[in-house]
Amino acid sequence: MTSFDLTGKIAVVTGGAKGMGEAHSRLLASRGAHVIIADIDEAGDALAADIVAGGDKASFERLDVSQEESWSALMDRLLNRFDKLDILINNAGIAIVRAIDETSVADFDKLFDVNVKGVFLGCKSALKGMRQAGGGSIVNISSLAGLKSGVPKSSLYGATKGAIRVFTKSAAVEFAPYKIRVNSVHPGLILTELSRPYLKDPVMFRTFLGGTAFDRAGEPSEVAEVVAFLASGASSYVTGAEISVDGGWAAN
Repeated sequence: MTSFDLTGKIAVVTGGAKGMGEAHSRLLASRGAHVIIADIDEAGDALAADIVAGGDKASFERLDVSQEESWSALMDRLLNRFDKLDILINNAGIAIVRAIDETSVADFDKLFDVNVKGVFLGCKSALKGMRQAGGGSIVNISSLAGLKSGVPKSSLYGATKGAIRVFTKSAAVEFAPYKIRVNSVHPGLILTELSRPYLKDPVMFRTFLGGTAFDRAGEPSEVAEVVAFLASGASSYVTGAEISVDGGWAAN
């Protein structure tokens, strides 16, 4: 078994039904992991069936990442079935793109509930299963907006993603005695169902694209490859790191 092989590993991908989450789910399954697609979107059930039809291992579990009882129920079912958890990809997230004076308290609460509380609950909930496994890997999906300003009308979204970045580093130190690695990935302009509605305006699209070193947007599969690396034994000495997948935008 190579260090990139995930055979025998149990992986949970939150928000795994579509977009980048779908890319993560498909790639981890192709590397040998049994992937639990955890999402509020029932499309995850069809995705799991498609992955299984292709000869890999996957199942769908409904999960609201912002609710602790939903996490508890998921982990109870998972540990009863597999008795361990090796990999957690905290991918679920939402975006609300509005100017500060147009952003409501309800927007604030919704963003932080999903983007920040969801990551916190995921890390907290994964601990028991990963300790039973003798270690594990947690990958928290942040954003370029969590590293630098300049994304139009995204101050609050950036605040949630910046919180993920710092939380990841603290969790990496706290979880190290259990041989659990925690890293964050920071995608830039990636073409997904989440980003496309905000990129219909040609001016905004060029604003986003203008920050990259390449004259193109990224694909979900390009983020998934980095996630799979961090999930695997190939990154055994990597924890508390932040990796940008942004076409060089963070370098500008």
